[in-house]
Amino acid sequence: MSGPSASPARGLARLAALFSLRTISGKLIIGLALLFGVASVGVSVVTDHSLNSSLMSSLNQQLQAATDTWYGCVQHSSDPDHDSSRQPPPGGYGMCSNAGQAPGTFELLLTGNSVGYKNTVKKQCHLSAPDAAVLAALPSDTRQPPSGEGSAGPPEPPPARTYIRTLDSLGGQFLLTRVTGPEQGTTLVTGLSLATVQGTLEHVENTEHVVYAAVLVLALVVGTAMVQLSLRPLRRVAATATKVTELPLDSGEVTLPAGVPDSDPRTEVGRVGAAFNRMLFHVERALGRRAASEARLRRFAADASHELRTPLSAIRGYAELALRHPGPVPGDVTHALRRVESESARMTVLVDDLLLLARLDAGRPLEREPVDLSRLAIETTSDARVARGDHRWRLELPDEPVLVEGDEHRLHQVLANLLSNAGKHTPPGSTVSVALALGGGHGAPSETAVQRGVVPAGPRVELSITDDGPGIPPELLPELFERFTRGEFGRARDASAAGKSTGLGLAIVDAVVAAHGGAIVVTSRPGMTRFAILLPLLREPAGQPQASPV
Repeated sequence: MSGPSASPARGLARLAALFSLRTISGKLIIGLALLFGVASVGVSVVTDHSLNSSLMSSLNQQLQAATDTWYGCVQHSSDPDHDSSRQPPPGGYGMCSNAGQAPGTFELLLTGNSVGYKNTVKKQCHLSAPDAAVLAALPSDTRQPPSGEGSAGPPEPPPARTYIRTLDSLGGQFLLTRVTGPEQGTTLVTGLSLATVQGTLEHVENTEHVVYAAVLVLALVVGTAMVQLSLRPLRRVAATATKVTELPLDSGEVTLPAGVPDSDPRTEVGRVGAAFNRMLFHVERALGRRAASEARLRRFAADASHELRTPLSAIRGYAELALRHPGPVPGDVTHALRRVESESARMTVLVDDLLLLARLDAGRPLEREPVDLSRLAIETTSDARVARGDHRWRLELPDEPVLVEGDEHRLHQVLANLLSNAGKHTPPGSTVSVALALGGGHGAPSETAVQRGVVPAGPRVELSITDDGPGIPPELLPELFERFTRGEFGRARDASAAGKSTGLGLAIVDAVVAAHGGAIVVTSRPGMTRFAILLPLLREPAGQPQASPV
């Protein structure tokens, strides 16, 4: 059920990331869409304005011609020299009003404010009283026909002013003129409907909307493809950088991934790729030099530790032999010999720890055999109880033995180091708990926790040592597992306990746990310090309880 539902969610997430203003691709695509949108709006406005001006100019010319025709009709009908037998009856100009006029042309003769004649060419004219009042309120142009002999026909009226009014009874807006009639007290109104102009503009606007929408969608699709294609080298750079961040760069030999192929200096992305490849080359060379230096240092530490073991053993032997001398020995000499024996023993432990760390750093394999952690916890806790009788020791174990695969001697050393630290760095009367549990899991470390290593992915076991002492100082937590890191006197029982530490105990714990494919998580605050070791559980031994991955 999660697969099909997760796929649309991932698609929506990718689409949201593609058009996000936080990304370069999102900014480019949205900028392209805005550019096309603004350009489309600008072209549409200019086109509509130009077309409207052109159509209105043409309609105005038609209206002026219609006004001249209607004026000539009325003048001709009212001419006293004209044949009276062909003169229309009073108020009727049907003989000439329709002649030469376009269909839908509105003609009106007003005598004062009353309608003397009304007509719509080839259409019915149902002019209402309110619309007639609107027409009567129009300003009138005064027209005087030019006088003179030899006039070839009726005088042409001068161009009239135009008005736009809404006449609901005639079906919408009209472009109108009102001029003074040839007879005393009459005015002539001529009009053409704006429906044709408005219809043409609406049709053009709808066409523009469809075309611009299609062009915008096409621009988005093509622009998105081009942006994604252009930014693909940057994604390769990001993928390579991500691979580098996933490599263990803190120590050892590191092989960096190959550089990106896009390194053409003629392009911006190519220059980024070339710079990235040069950076990888320099980082790899620096890491190689560091790895060689670490290898030389490890060899030196291993050789020096190995060579020092024999003379230290000889010094201890001679000190013990001198202390067994039967004759009288001055007290100060005896004290000096005991100090020589004590310090040589301490030096031997330090040399052994350095040799162990050098071998672990060199990657030498440890023994691999089933180890009973339950028995190991019981033995080390019993030893700690004897060594630190002034502490309370608690042990929490599962009913069945818990087995892991590893080096029993080194795991014993890990537990012994942690229990020894818990005893040294907590006051008398403190409680130290050792717990063993199957399937322990940890999320991301908090601000008061430090994690070393990677938590095993499969079935695992958690071995924890918890005390209620003063805790570890927060500034010491990040460097807790570094070599020669010593606890401050505030956590130690006394100055001598802090001073005797070699500073290698937790470094050995970290190295041994890492060699077993496990992780260690330390959580500390005043009143609680917890070391949790996570190790892979032995796969299906006889009688072994199995834990599910967490």
